Amino acid sequence: MEPAIKCLILLAVVALLFITEMIPLAMTAVLAAVACSALGLVPQNQIFLGLADSTVVLFGGMFVVGASMFYTGLAQRIGGAVVRLFGKSENSLMFGIMVIAAAMSAFLSNTGSTACLIPVVMGICANARISASKELMPLAFAAGLGGTITLIGTPPNILANVALKAAGMEELQFGFFEYAYIGIPITIAGIIYMMFIGKHFLPEEDMLEAVDVEQEIDATNCTPRKQAICGVIMVGVIGSMATSIVPLELAAVVGAVLCVLTGCITEKQAYNSIDWVTIFLFAGMIPVASAMNTSGAGKLIAEATVNLLGGSPSPYMVTMTLFLLAVILTQFMSNTASKALLCPVGIALSSQIGASPKAVLMAVLIASSCAFASPVGTPPNTLVLGPGKYKFMDYVKCGGGLVAVCLVVSVVVIPVVWPFFPV
Repeated sequence: MEPAIKCLILLAVVALLFITEMIPLAMTAVLAAVACSALGLVPQNQIFLGLADSTVVLFGGMFVVGASMFYTGLAQRIGGAVVRLFGKSENSLMFGIMVIAAAMSAFLSNTGSTACLIPVVMGICANARISASKELMPLAFAAGLGGTITLIGTPPNILANVALKAAGMEELQFGFFEYAYIGIPITIAGIIYMMFIGKHFLPEEDMLEAVDVEQEIDATNCTPRKQAICGVIMVGVIGSMATSIVPLELAAVVGAVLCVLTGCITEKQAYNSIDWVTIFLFAGMIPVASAMNTSGAGKLIAEATVNLLGGSPSPYMVTMTLFLLAVILTQFMSNTASKALLCPVGIALSSQIGASPKAVLMAVLIASSCAFASPVGTPPNTLVLGPGKYKFMDYVKCGGGLVAVCLVVSVVVIPVVWPFFPV
């Protein structure tokens, strides 16, 4: 059997297990990694390399930094300030959280932004006495939406320019803020969707977690001095991430170590604060994403889609089809991989029908960032899985509608801003 077919069968089984949760999500991911080796899709010595992936290390470090904000009471103080500014209603808080997350993610890593904001949002929810599950998924989604606003909002955005240069179309490359023409509309539409529709698909967990943390804070080190130290460490971590002085994961790990050394959090508390479900879920899916690329499974899906379009498809049909294909792929493989795979396909298709490639490429770029219907499609979604106590289907039900909203806005806006047949 061809490797690509093996990979597609494995992907179907993994998707089924994710949806039904017959076994825990993390266990499904780990077994999927083992299956990749058993099927010959990845070498044996690479099965668990995901545990050393830079994003997984980033997760671990930020879990500790975030927890220290709770144990010192800093997250609760910040939460109280935000509540005073936006009020205690679910909608007003969701609006404030999503706007802040989207603005940060437009210029910073959306993963780093989410990691930094999770403890703040948990503090806000504890202060406002509402379930954190009502605000953490909107936080992750806003970070993903904000990443579409600029060229650097998410690193894979630049892949379109790489593909255009490789095709000899360097003069058509996208500018730094050119993404904002579509990024801002879908961000606004996404916030509106979550405030009035998406929120109804979010689960509501009880407040026991927040209460337990508050009780432990009262008995430990909730002092202005410790809060100031923790605040300085967090600002340093965010500043390092924003300026790219050091890699994201290094900033997170150094921040975590400083939190322990300064007494903002004990070593035992630091170990306990790491959400191992998130770690193993993300690490386990890395070999699967790699297999999608190296086995040719992703390419096979793309070629089949192109064949279905026929000889002379309309530009709108090409754009919508590539959008849907990219959305499906990006739920299970990295958006870097899906963009790298589909950008050359988009350029080839647009050349075939005599259209400008910019509209088609922008559809691919936006769709590849719409990994809202799965907890493994993008790191921000994985980060909030544990703290929000979400299930796989929570992402499908809430994120699926957001994907549809992004599709509609993209089909309307993209051809207007980047005409298929410019004069």
